[in-house]
Amino acid sequence: MKYLVLIADGMSDEGKNTPLEVAKTPNLDYLAQNGTCGWVSNVPAGMEPGSDVASMSILGYNPKKFYTGRGPLEAASLGVKLKKDEVCFRCNLVAIKDGKMESFTAHQIKTETADGIIKKLNHEFGSESCRFYTGLSYRHLCVIKKKELVKVKTVPPHDITGKPIKNYLPKNKFLKEMMFKSQSLLKDQQANMIWLWGQGIAPKLKKFPKKGAIITAVHLLKGLGKLAGLSVINVPGATGYLDTNYKGKAEYALAALKKNDVVFVHVEAPDEAGHEGDFNHKVKAIEDFDKLVVGTILKDISTSGDQDIRILVLADHPTPVAKMTHTRNPVPFVIYGPKEISGGIQSFGEKELKKAKIRIKEGYLLLSKQLFVHKK
Repeated sequence: MKYLVLIADGMSDEGKNTPLEVAKTPNLDYLAQNGTCGWVSNVPAGMEPGSDVASMSILGYNPKKFYTGRGPLEAASLGVKLKKDEVCFRCNLVAIKDGKMESFTAHQIKTETADGIIKKLNHEFGSESCRFYTGLSYRHLCVIKKKELVKVKTVPPHDITGKPIKNYLPKNKFLKEMMFKSQSLLKDQQANMIWLWGQGIAPKLKKFPKKGAIITAVHLLKGLGKLAGLSVINVPGATGYLDTNYKGKAEYALAALKKNDVVFVHVEAPDEAGHEGDFNHKVKAIEDFDKLVVGTILKDISTSGDQDIRILVLADHPTPVAKMTHTRNPVPFVIYGPKEISGGIQSFGEKELKKAKIRIKEGYLLLSKQLFVHKK
């Protein structure tokens, strides 16, 4: 048996007429009508509902046991090896206006532009104890030799869009001064400040129990995959945004499945739209995911006649448009493949899926309970 795990980041929502319910999703609806549906909680109680924590659960690892922070996962993706006395921060390039967080993405800054800024930051602040590393678009890293910084409370910039930043700055003199100094250094640029958050030390994961691969544009997921021993497959045109190469991800996943037992496919676009508070963009992202990822895969399976594949589709966490940030609520999932039995569900939307009886309270058990990828 082979497995495809399709993750639409932040796809689920809250309230009436959610983007998932409004979106035209004939392929997801088909899976729901002919598969096993349920709800899963990917964020353990007491932990922040970040994609790092939720994605670790989806891969079958208990975040309470293995999670050490977001920054170290992205460091693994970039090949940055952390020493025992080093703490890795996620470093967003952001746009601040009138003292408020105008854009946590610096208006979707291009990587080429961002790389020049990272070089400038290294020239200004870099030393043997502090280095910046270029990532993708607005997502970068800062590694600091001050292990005590791991305990400092930091706030994700995507949680404070439109809010005064003074209320959310880290209460640490070293970090605060560097963030403020970056404003002077980057004055009048597309990104006019750095935002440090999500810090942690290097984690240690057990090797994933089957031969697997992961497809994503996001360094967080790439790093998590590398630490788990998965092959990381880069798809041309994968941006981590609304313009990503959806179909290419599906095609590369199908090709990868020939050499692997499990392939994870991650699409970031619904989450980005949720953080922007853009209902229409989120609907469009979900529709593109349905048509170009799920649809491409189902068409290939139908044409090839390969019946030895099971498909799991889910979000990692909700990113409600109204709240513009993550919540810890359970997310719906559907499993399609041999021996799956219809539960009478007619469409893949939150309201209809409330009829599903399966509830998995600890997300890291989903693969073992439903796909039997991990041993219980």
